[in-house]
Amino acid sequence: MSNLALRIALDRTHHLLPDGQAAYAARFDEVLSFHPPGLAAVRCAREAWHIQPDGTEAYPSRFLRTFGFYEGLAAVEAEDGWHHIHTDGQDAYSQRYRWVGNYQEGRCPVRDEAGQYYHLELTGQPAYPERWRYVGDYRDGIAVVQASDGRSTHLGRDGSLLHGRWFLDLDVFHKGFARARDDRGWTHVNINGVPLYSHRYAMVEPFYNGQSRVERFDGLRLIIDESGCEVMELRARRSSPFAELSGDLVGYWRTFTAWAAAELGIVGMLPASTEQIAHCTRLPLRNARRLLSAMGEMDLVSKVNGTWKVTEKGTFLDPAHPMSLHSAAIEYALHMVAPWRNLPRILAGDRPEDQDLFQVVADDANRVEGFHRMLTSYARHDYARIGEAIELEGEKTLIDAGGGTGIVAGLLLLANPSLRVILLERHEVLGREALPTEVLSRFRAVPGDLFTPWPVRGDAILMARVLHDWDDERCLLILRNARAALDAGGLLFLAEMVLEPEVFDGSLCTLHLLVNTGGAERTLDEYRAMLDAVGFDLQEVHQLDTLPTVLRAVAR
Repeated sequence: MSNLALRIALDRTHHLLPDGQAAYAARFDEVLSFHPPGLAAVRCAREAWHIQPDGTEAYPSRFLRTFGFYEGLAAVEAEDGWHHIHTDGQDAYSQRYRWVGNYQEGRCPVRDEAGQYYHLELTGQPAYPERWRYVGDYRDGIAVVQASDGRSTHLGRDGSLLHGRWFLDLDVFHKGFARARDDRGWTHVNINGVPLYSHRYAMVEPFYNGQSRVERFDGLRLIIDESGCEVMELRARRSSPFAELSGDLVGYWRTFTAWAAAELGIVGMLPASTEQIAHCTRLPLRNARRLLSAMGEMDLVSKVNGTWKVTEKGTFLDPAHPMSLHSAAIEYALHMVAPWRNLPRILAGDRPEDQDLFQVVADDANRVEGFHRMLTSYARHDYARIGEAIELEGEKTLIDAGGGTGIVAGLLLLANPSLRVILLERHEVLGREALPTEVLSRFRAVPGDLFTPWPVRGDAILMARVLHDWDDERCLLILRNARAALDAGGLLFLAEMVLEPEVFDGSLCTLHLLVNTGGAERTLDEYRAMLDAVGFDLQEVHQLDTLPTVLRAVAR
């Protein structure tokens, strides 16, 4: 009889024969299943070891915890740390870890003393030099790993990235497809990391014989096939399309609630009671309660024992927050809503030619400060890790074209001690820079117009969310000026939201840009075509953990 036929008793203190009789007389605090070559992990008091099918010890050594044998090695926890042992209880290697997993396909995940994860080979040596925030088991030569930014991707057996696409959550491949969750929800991806369909779901199961059970965000459960087509409905939705559209139609309720809260300075008054807020804002008590309740519905505030407190989300309405959206609330409500009334005309091509948002802002002394505070907050949020995508060796000069108040310039200068940065910006923006003092000797600001020949030259150029503000013709003009500011071999970095073909994400933002600036978000092919037309070759695409993607191009 195979020892694998032994099963665990209900009280988990011993193993049973197929006929239900005890396989041996001994009793333990806990037993695990038998694994090849016929040993099972057991624990009694503070000691753990492995036993043979007759209940006798497989070796004299004792550990704190023991686990099953996989590929001839078992994970154990000892007084000096975690490691693996052979079937005779001897150490498989000398290194100790804070945790180890089980070997699968000649690889095993471990966590070292620094809290970093990676895989070991059967020899106990690291399988590759990289370190990760988390790693999973290999299946069919592919494992899921998580980077420090929380996003996950697939790793090959040699440690190389399988496809270089990153997701909020990710599963191993099952019959050629993997479950993956991005900012929109769950989907299935192929071996290249490409979603099989454009829709996203609240939940998806792996494909079983070509079909998967999924659940939409409205609660509707479906069976879909591998192309994303709906096969049948399993459960009706919890909300109606009528209610969903109705909610979309009144989205401005939230815009103006946030604006009122920002305008009245509610966040700066908290914690406080309703009466205190009413007194400070000079609002009738009833209306103060109404506004605070609406802010509560938006998760901007909470109420505990009669006291209103700001939530983490609500802190971004505080003008003193380093990434404050206080100015953004005012900008969207007072200035950027009105142009949407012209959307049908603008879509038809009837756009006022003199409607340059940045010039309109420059001409309004009361608006310019708040507008650029808003852009600074977005820059701090979106570009915190941009240095990972911009690699410049040696003493190079980078032109930060349209770089606003220099937030990105400061980040790059801190990350690259040999780098020099020239900020090229409109004259009314300059003077608002707030860079760390230790980098000021390598920074200078130059007034300039992106649409006329630039007064500076450099080794590289960065344009962060610049091109999306302009139509194709104006983008080409900017890019021609950029090419003229570089020698052949010079680098151009574009940080932009890159749209996926046949995916709707970013489409509303495109309409926002269309009505307010005349610009648009674009696909990778559209950016590649523009770059090629003015003398650049697109070389690399680097996806950040926030909204923008960094495109790296070289001047021909």
